[in-house]
Amino acid sequence: MTDDADESSDSILPEPLRTVTPLTGPHRDESMDVIGWGMFLGLLVLLLPLLPFVLIVWLISKVTEAVTPSN
Repeated sequence: MTDDADESSDSILPEPLRTVTPLTGPHRDESMDVIGWGMFLGLLVLLLPLLPFVLIVWLISKVTEAVTPSN
């Protein structure tokens, strides 16, 4: 009985995972693609109306940089 315990403690790797389902290779996950595109389009719809305000703030900052003298 102590021999079995010694063998398992000397092992570097853990015992392999045994599963009932067969392993599958890499494949596309269409449902996750749909979720990702939906999130992208949702953010685009939410942030697109803010684009003119961001552009105005950026332009104002560039104009003030150009007008103020630098040392």
